[in-house]
Amino acid sequence: MREFIQQLCKQDLENEVIEFKEAKNSYDFDKLGKYFSALSNEANLQGQPKAWLIFGVRDAGKEIVGSQYRPEYAQLMKVKEEVANHTTGHLTFNQIYVETVEDKRVLLFEIPAAPKGIPIEWKRHFYGRDHEALVGLNIDEIEKIRSQAVQSDWSAGICPAATLADLDANALIKAREMYRVKNPRLGDEVKNWDDATFLNKAKLTINGQITRTAIILLGKSESTHHLNPAVSQITWVLRDKDGIEKDYEHFHSPLLLAVDNAFQKIRRIRYRYMLPGDLFPEEVEQYDSYLIRECLNNAVAHQDYERGGRVSLVENENDSLVFANQGNFLPGTVEAVIRADTPSTYYRNAFLVAAMVNLNLIDTIGSGIKKMFSLQKERFFPLPEYDTANNEIKVTIIGKVLDLKYATKLATMPELGLQDIMLLDAVQKGKELSANDVRYLRRKELIEGRRPNLHISSNVAAQTKQEVEYLAQVGIDKEYCQKMILDALKKFGTMKRSQFEQLLFSRLPSNLDDAQKRNRIRNYLQELRRTGLIEPDGVMWKLKQESPASPEN
Repeated sequence: MREFIQQLCKQDLENEVIEFKEAKNSYDFDKLGKYFSALSNEANLQGQPKAWLIFGVRDAGKEIVGSQYRPEYAQLMKVKEEVANHTTGHLTFNQIYVETVEDKRVLLFEIPAAPKGIPIEWKRHFYGRDHEALVGLNIDEIEKIRSQAVQSDWSAGICPAATLADLDANALIKAREMYRVKNPRLGDEVKNWDDATFLNKAKLTINGQITRTAIILLGKSESTHHLNPAVSQITWVLRDKDGIEKDYEHFHSPLLLAVDNAFQKIRRIRYRYMLPGDLFPEEVEQYDSYLIRECLNNAVAHQDYERGGRVSLVENENDSLVFANQGNFLPGTVEAVIRADTPSTYYRNAFLVAAMVNLNLIDTIGSGIKKMFSLQKERFFPLPEYDTANNEIKVTIIGKVLDLKYATKLATMPELGLQDIMLLDAVQKGKELSANDVRYLRRKELIEGRRPNLHISSNVAAQTKQEVEYLAQVGIDKEYCQKMILDALKKFGTMKRSQFEQLLFSRLPSNLDDAQKRNRIRNYLQELRRTGLIEPDGVMWKLKQESPASPEN
């Protein structure tokens, strides 16, 4: 981010999607909200995924002056909630970055582009930009954004040559059953509807015309040519512990039935583990049924069909499932979904999503992902892992306990919320965290160490009975290591650095690699040399003659 700021300043760049403000000590909150609306709308109109509002940089000349806007981190982060209270769909900043540039504090507010079809208001007014000026969004621009909703929903497209004969009879029967479950008060009425009426009511067709959604969910396999070049398919693959493919199968439309068929391919293995303090083992299925169906149905609902890819389900014999679909993750991050706990304001396939809701396949209240995390947490299994790189969404579900002692103790720490546990889970797995997440965990005294070598704090280690593991990660302190170096030189006179490495490697933090450990030992030696305690003797090290007393332990 520091390089990004410096690059923008060198280019002396400010346009419809980048705004610089001094904001040295304060900034009018209402004006901040207007800029949020303006930059979000302009990012949409410019075809950009995000816009930036930068505090601490003077507009004229792009001089970095620093900003003390909301110096307390908690208060700064609260601005996300405060902005969401006054915007369309409670849209707010993706991230707020705090960086030090030229020894000055600079804030970067990352603003998401307005979702397709939804111009963003601030306190019931639409704002935009005229070059660098803040202005009201004009009627043409408002309508241009609103018109995107109809233009962009591929799933609502009509298949002109398709008829009811292109739909699978068994899928239609299943759809009626699921619709009645979703709408029990219409149970008797649904029985009397003909197919055309039912399809219109369930929002699978539009005025009797067959949509792409109808073909995806209910279409016969041989009728998927109506979707060309899009693909309506789920592929299941079984891989052994070495990642070698052992078996596979493709499931085509109707995907309403294909989800069940793919589900049945997953091996129904029971998993047993002993909870601390219990006399009898816990026995569960490796993968919760709800969790599998939620992942599959979400992949079908949010797949970017225009990219020509397929939904995939990889079952690994090393006890994990990986679900994948094409397209970027529209909510931004999984953490944002957990924090917001509200419905999304935009869906890639709005018509398909609505149909799947009517058939009781998914919900749109924002609780599905949160329930998935809670289910894994309650079973003491690792939390789901989301990888949203390369315009693809991958969800990995692990079907075993990785560290039962840690999981059970962590789950009993009442002060930890689901977000805290998600982040600590990432720390335990060695995943990279954002700077904001690191600051958040540090403030709560849940982690220690420097990026990327983070580890749980002594507080968490004590409560999860991981004192030994904690000490192994932290290693012995610098003073003790330096005392060992001095003691060794007193006994043996001279030693090579490689000998010190053999002496100290096992005592340094376990989360450092060999290169990092060598670098740390080199720094210890150089520091002792600078303080006049030791000196080099060719390739050897020795105590300096008439050196001052050794540092205290």
